[in-house]
Amino acid sequence: MPRLPGHPVAGTVEVGTASGGTRHVHLTVSPEEPVFAGHYPGFPVFPGVCLLDFVYRGGLAVVPEPERTWRLDAVEKARFFKPVLPGDRLTADLSWQRCQEGWRCAAEVSTASGTVARIRIRLREGRST
Repeated sequence: MPRLPGHPVAGTVEVGTASGGTRHVHLTVSPEEPVFAGHYPGFPVFPGVCLLDFVYRGGLAVVPEPERTWRLDAVEKARFFKPVLPGDRLTADLSWQRCQEGWRCAAEVSTASGTVARIRIRLREGRST
């Protein structure tokens, strides 16, 4: 999925394979990401908001009802464990649960060094504002 207007991550989210009820999405964090300009000069770290954006964009790419239009309704949980650095390849394992508001997406985000974040978002039908 390409960059969405107004979103911080320039890289393309790639859809991986599915295993059981889990979908996998990937993003290679380019050293050229615009968010690195001025973010910890000399030791660039991919900001947590970019991990949220990655999960959201990945979720939109694999949402169980792709024929509908979805928007972010809530970030229910976000825990960050390790820094993400330029050149890291992110993998998010996304699992879905239907809820009254739409869909809840639980994501475990990892790199080669292990789990970097656990994020849970909720999508609601409708256009983004």
